Amino acid sequence: MTIRARRIVRLLLTPLLGACLLAGCDSGSRADDDGTSRSARQRERARQVADAWWGSAAATAWSQGYYPMADAVRIPESGWHSQADEHAYETGNFTLRGQLPAATAAKGKVGWPSGDTLTRPLWGAQQAYRSFALNDSTGPRLTVTGAKLGTATITTNRGTAAVPAWLFTLEGYDTPLERVAVTPSKLPRSPIAEVSQGSAGGLWSVPRITGTAADGGSVTVRATHGACDDGPVVRALETEESVVLYASVAGAKSGPCTDQMLMQDVEVELRKPLGERVLLDAVTGRPVPYGEPGGPSPSWT
Repeated sequence: MTIRARRIVRLLLTPLLGACLLAGCDSGSRADDDGTSRSARQRERARQVADAWWGSAAATAWSQGYYPMADAVRIPESGWHSQADEHAYETGNFTLRGQLPAATAAKGKVGWPSGDTLTRPLWGAQQAYRSFALNDSTGPRLTVTGAKLGTATITTNRGTAAVPAWLFTLEGYDTPLERVAVTPSKLPRSPIAEVSQGSAGGLWSVPRITGTAADGGSVTVRATHGACDDGPVVRALETEESVVLYASVAGAKSGPCTDQMLMQDVEVELRKPLGERVLLDAVTGRPVPYGEPGGPSPSWT
């Protein structure tokens, strides 16, 4: 069963913030209690990842691509009318009453306020519907009666963008359920070799971003830990171009322990708003994807 929790430790900002960001400084979710040498090895790996990313071909590809950093599905503006409808959405229980468009253009255009655009492959209505309509079973269900191609806005690696989206009409609702219709760009190859889990002083991968504060002052990530420890520790090495997230576990206990991996949400405070800086994973050296594996949220992995 997934364990969800938030642990926040607010760090005092230093007057030398500008110099700190240029050199690469740490911020994080909680105090590091793994020991000085282990912490130093973790930070060193994070610095290596930041240095490798700076000016790399991967960084160039990232800055020119389309990588969504928010949910691909947006619920009706009014919100759900009942708990039953909310439950139906969360469980993906939908029924289709009517016809969905059979064909559409093969490509769609992503546009940013700067005037930059990018053409990407476009999902059909049926494929978009199946991405969130996972069931059609007894119990509370939402009814889709039709769809048309429109436009939505979504947060991306390059700021907010206008993108093609399928607008699904729901029975009983005045506004549609929106599903982004264009596919993300292919993730560039990491400029640094990946390290193994548990190496570099007990370093663990950060598999997912689950949210970013409205002011960009913190990010919430999904971290892993075991049943016999005090939970995950997630810290950040910040530079002008990137924020490298590096995770470990605290308080690991010796003796018999059940063999299981638990997931926990951890909020990481940043010294400077995230802006358009890329979030990198210290283990893989690659950008951290947004959303749930296999879910309707966009993922480029």
